[in-house]
Amino acid sequence: MFRWSSRFAFLAVSALGLQPSMAPAADDTKIARGEYLVTIGGCNDCHTPGYFFGKPDSSRFLGGSDVGFEIPGKGVFVGSNITPDKETGIGSWTMEQIVTAIQTGQRPDGRALAPIMPWHAFARLTEDDVTSIAAFLQNLKPVSHQVPGPFKPGEKVSTFMFRILPPGETAAAAPN
Repeated sequence: MFRWSSRFAFLAVSALGLQPSMAPAADDTKIARGEYLVTIGGCNDCHTPGYFFGKPDSSRFLGGSDVGFEIPGKGVFVGSNITPDKETGIGSWTMEQIVTAIQTGQRPDGRALAPIMPWHAFARLTEDDVTSIAAFLQNLKPVSHQVPGPFKPGEKVSTFMFRILPPGETAAAAPN
């Protein structure tokens, strides 16, 4: 009996194009590839608190920045929480919605990602690479951290920010 059931299981797995010992490793490989791409892509820079102060908070890795970018005429944008936290992160996004956001700059709610997000560069990633990134993000430890903003031009900002000025503009005086 065992002989027939093991043959049947082998045939079923083979029909799906999987190798019995490789099925779980494929997910681990995809997640590891995603981690590698997130690392070399510098996602940590804009999405981890403390990074811009020289002390990234690894306990809140990719949990949203504490520094925003001011873009003239657009406002101030803070790197969002891209952990799978359902309330403050991307935990309610599907794999396909994460892939779409990375490659087109469109959020599931139809809004555009912040202009500082380099999705144009990520649009050139292969399907395997972008799904690996999404798999990695979905497998992170969720971090509950609501980032402030975005802030419209003229609104009071509640976080540190980098100011991006076009050539010929004058840098703002330091606050007193």
